[in-house]
Amino acid sequence: MPLYPDIEPYDHGMLDVGDGNHVYWEVCGNPRGKPAVVLHGGPGSGCTPYFRRLFDPAAYRIVLLDQRGCGRSTPHASAYDTDMSVNTTDHLIADLELLRRNLGIERWLVWGVSWGSVLGLRYAQTHPGSVSELVLTGVATGSSPEVALLTRGLGQVFPEAFAQFRDHVPEGERDGDLAAAYNRLLESPDAQVRERAARAWTDWETAMAPASPRSVPRYEDPLFRAAFARIVAHYFAGDHFLGEGNEEGVVLRDAPLLKGIPGTLVQGSLDFGNLLGTVWRLHHAWPDSELVLVDDVGHNAGAPDMQEALVAATDKYAGKGSETEA
Repeated sequence: MPLYPDIEPYDHGMLDVGDGNHVYWEVCGNPRGKPAVVLHGGPGSGCTPYFRRLFDPAAYRIVLLDQRGCGRSTPHASAYDTDMSVNTTDHLIADLELLRRNLGIERWLVWGVSWGSVLGLRYAQTHPGSVSELVLTGVATGSSPEVALLTRGLGQVFPEAFAQFRDHVPEGERDGDLAAAYNRLLESPDAQVRERAARAWTDWETAMAPASPRSVPRYEDPLFRAAFARIVAHYFAGDHFLGEGNEEGVVLRDAPLLKGIPGTLVQGSLDFGNLLGTVWRLHHAWPDSELVLVDDVGHNAGAPDMQEALVAATDKYAGKGSETEA
């Protein structure tokens, strides 16, 4: 099943969400179609035209946005004076609600990848009346064990790359919370300290792909690299701002709140996040979910077999008919 053709937005803008932040949004597809919102990963990756192609443009009114601090939203997290204290999960959820109301949408399908799946799940748990369905891939829940896996546990799989990642922080912090250590480096008033830390962070991100270090083109953009590393480390160090009980997993704990919301979980069989069993636990705690396991694929929503499964999921929910506007 191929991707849908490339399309361009028919509307876009900058939404004033408060705190001095303006969030970029765009809408494409059918203005009278079923509303869907795309939540990108990272956090801090920003949206790309690729996501538009996962939806039937005749059936869907597709909303994309760049979350606070990244992409075309302002202020950009690459700027040292950008206030990161107003970039939290609660802020992003409030932004989604403001955008939904601003676009006159009653309910929308929520599509999320990686961090976007964390945000989408928490949004659905706290605003179930706003969500018609969920389609999630590269599934994560933002728990402390997941952060520990990504910042230390996978060092056993990629020992050479991990040694470089670990040894970039001061010696006294190498056996502690690496996300917190990097967060401090990325908030340094010294631009060179920030740049070196951002490079070390994205080299580790690339190594976990896995691919040769520095092989991902977006990480060669210094502004993207600086913002991405800063936002991810900020969220990792802050337990994704999910509140008390995150060690056990707030999102998994509150999975019963998803009752009545249909969802499809599209997961690569080789996704390293599977090492914690997160997607299976979520699926079994959420009776209205369907788990689609894609063989021989990792954390990659762009793999051909993943594309096919993701398009099949959006096509299935398109069959439920168009959403009326509020």
